[in-house]
Amino acid sequence: MEKATRGSQLLYYLPARPLLFILSGPSGVGKDAVLDRMKASGIPIKYVITVTTRPIRANEKNNVDYHFVSDERFKKMIEKDELLEWANVYGNWYGVPKKAVKQALDQGHDVMLKVDIQGVANIKKLVPEAISIFLLPSSPDELELRLKHRSTESDSDLSRRLKTAEEEMKHFPTFDFGVVNREGQIEQAVATIKAIVVAEKCRVRPRDNNRKN
Repeated sequence: MEKATRGSQLLYYLPARPLLFILSGPSGVGKDAVLDRMKASGIPIKYVITVTTRPIRANEKNNVDYHFVSDERFKKMIEKDELLEWANVYGNWYGVPKKAVKQALDQGHDVMLKVDIQGVANIKKLVPEAISIFLLPSSPDELELRLKHRSTESDSDLSRRLKTAEEEMKHFPTFDFGVVNREGQIEQAVATIKAIVVAEKCRVRPRDNNRKN
């Protein structure tokens, strides 16, 4: 019992290490809505805003939803090595600012990134210990309805996004966690992601990505 007690005391005083979380999933699955609820809940985590060249939508705010920049500015950011990763998605560029991620981690904050699926693999190569979370719809039909209700895509764009979503779903087994975001049950999805964060913070041994966890 003495050995177990000493082990418990040691665990109690272990410093919590900052973690990098990546939230991804097909277009229209509700990533932005889930992150908005997480921010409103007050969970202590830093949300690094993505840089993009796509046009701003009516319900969005610059430097809040995204950092909206020109193609020229984005190219300069690549040239200056200011992005952790970047990718072209549906004809627009998206990237994660490297400085913001590094500063937050250096200050001891956990960080949450929203990244398109093709960008997750790039980040994992640079930060193998990053924890990836795949947000799923409850069914393909639900995803199609969400995209239609969003009314931001033409019929051709909608068809392209749905075909892309089919391909993106094939990457699900490569993620660390999967969370279903059912229509009308966003709080459950948020609660599940919070539980993942807590579980990872309680991990005794850091992830070793060269072996199965």
